[in-house]
Amino acid sequence: MTPAGDREADRRSVLTLSCPDTTGIVARISGFLAELGGWIVEAAYHSDPDSGRFFTRQVIRAGSVPGGVERLRESFGAVAADLGADHWQVTDTGVGKRVVVLVSTAGHCLYELLSRWHAGELGADIALVIGNHDRLAPVARMFGVPFETVPVPGDDAGRRSAFDRIRALVDGQDPDAVVLARFMQVVPPELCDHWAGRLINIHHGFLPSFRGARPYHQAHQRGVKIIGATCHYVTAELDAGPIIEQDVIRVDHTDSAAAMALRGRDIEKAVLARGLEYHLQDRVLLDGTRTIVFR
Repeated sequence: MTPAGDREADRRSVLTLSCPDTTGIVARISGFLAELGGWIVEAAYHSDPDSGRFFTRQVIRAGSVPGGVERLRESFGAVAADLGADHWQVTDTGVGKRVVVLVSTAGHCLYELLSRWHAGELGADIALVIGNHDRLAPVARMFGVPFETVPVPGDDAGRRSAFDRIRALVDGQDPDAVVLARFMQVVPPELCDHWAGRLINIHHGFLPSFRGARPYHQAHQRGVKIIGATCHYVTAELDAGPIIEQDVIRVDHTDSAAAMALRGRDIEKAVLARGLEYHLQDRVLLDGTRTIVFR
């Protein structure tokens, strides 16, 4: 166990901002932090010529600012307003984050997330797992994580009722991320909007190619030589949300669709874990349909 003093020394404030690009932004932010006594330990910037926007992520030693993260957050509001920021936030690594995971029957992504959480590598607490089947309930309970089964019927009224129940369960945990870990149901548009910027999916295909169901079968029919997985934010348009992370592996003509699916599981779980990690560490900023990811 890490001594309390060491944990406090490791505590950080994470500042993220996006605003219209112009000269002097870096000087304005760094000057503000210097005046406040903020000790910057990590800084990343991106000036995007296509959108004309500026993005930054700054990591500050929490103990270097008198008054801590609350004073930093209150004081930075005026700077963000001056810069015309459309997004800014200051988070505290000393405040634990929470994740709710939604699953169906495939367990490889859930195993990966629970294993990383159990090893202290996830950077958040998995508060609840919800399944539309109960097959993975023993997996969650093996790790000591609560599991709720909410069957999703095929009729409209049944689906609405099921997703109302899922919404209540998820919102009851007030999570920082809602993860679709091979949850094989289409989330209603109103929930995509409600959880916008927090709802994360792993798609077993290299988007934007092969959207929708059975992407490995689509890839096999097209004779592709590379298959991939995509971690992305969920929007009302199916498999079209901003992409957080992707990876690929090579295949050839000897691989059946089933073989591709089996091989693809390794990259699916790794891509989902990395994408979720970037989100939880406030490394992802939205730029319309794109993302800026400060790795």
